[in-house]
Amino acid sequence: MSQNRNHDFFQQATTIVIKIGSAQLVDKQGNIRSGWLHALCHDIATLKAQGKQVIIVSSGAVALGRNALMHYAQQSSLAQKQAAAATGQITLCRSYEEAMEQYRLRTAQLLLTIEDCHNLQRQLNAKNTLKALLHANVIPIINENDTVTTTELRFGDNDRLSAHICHLVKAEVLVLLSDVDGMYDKDPSQHPDAQHIATIDTIDEHITAMAGPKQTTVGTGGMVTKLDAAKIATAAGCHLVIANGAANAPLSQLADIKTRCTWFIAQHSPSRASRQWLQHLPPNGYLHIDSGAAHAIHSGKNLLATGITQVKGHFRKGDAVVMIDATNHPVAKGVCQYHAADLQKILGQHSDQIEKILGYHNGNAVVHSDNIVLLSN
Repeated sequence: MSQNRNHDFFQQATTIVIKIGSAQLVDKQGNIRSGWLHALCHDIATLKAQGKQVIIVSSGAVALGRNALMHYAQQSSLAQKQAAAATGQITLCRSYEEAMEQYRLRTAQLLLTIEDCHNLQRQLNAKNTLKALLHANVIPIINENDTVTTTELRFGDNDRLSAHICHLVKAEVLVLLSDVDGMYDKDPSQHPDAQHIATIDTIDEHITAMAGPKQTTVGTGGMVTKLDAAKIATAAGCHLVIANGAANAPLSQLADIKTRCTWFIAQHSPSRASRQWLQHLPPNGYLHIDSGAAHAIHSGKNLLATGITQVKGHFRKGDAVVMIDATNHPVAKGVCQYHAADLQKILGQHSDQIEKILGYHNGNAVVHSDNIVLLSN
């Protein structure tokens, strides 16, 4: 595949996730690289002006916190690292907020854990929050919630976390800003004859062997975790690019087809990947629906409470349910936004009655069209 085609992926994407490592954002003295951050924000403002949605997954809290806490946080215990993360997270978010404000861009902080991406109920909550922020034209700044992790920091670092975020928001491109300009057939720091790889269509054993062992400097990632992220992202229908983020305005450089980087190519779209994921989810309940609701679902619309005639099963918000039409045929599978017990109370009701009946409102859609896959009869 040509570099021109790879360049098109970036230009045509409507939702882009950008992962920023500690080494790019924090200098060796433990301070924010302010000039670099402001140049990055200028790049992001340009993307926003083009109508693109942007999400940032940023490391750096631990490095910034260690600088603030001095000797105490230089120790290696999990609690001391978590103390550094808690301290540094404030500086991290304030730095992004101040830099973005120059371009009249609003930001929001999200801290996530591995459970938030693997537990269906938490995953749905995170997805809904991200969708609401993007709809409000806010740029989410995401980091792993280091202060509550129970294993030695971390998720496997923010490379993999950013890939899971791509699945949640159906992003088309994930940018991993690194201290290298992509993938090589062997370690270029030890082998001057190492060959750069511009495009990777399949991550097989041959490619995996090239990654070598995990390496650690200021950050916690290495090429191994980037390959893991590429597997997750491409499976979600998202192209991933590894690019050197050391210089100022790295996204502007990435938009130049002459910039050296490595693209991992997804073989299908995010929508198709989402449908495949839904098809493999085991259902925990069943919703019987009327003909009007069945027609709406076939037309790509949400399932509303007013179209539900019967609820079967003991499922929770975030569980998969099968929708069954009036002729007792399964119509679709989807992720439900209400618990079964609450849904029993609002079935057949108009959306404006939900909050009055339940005391809360989790959206008009019982099953959102984004989380529905049609089933063949």
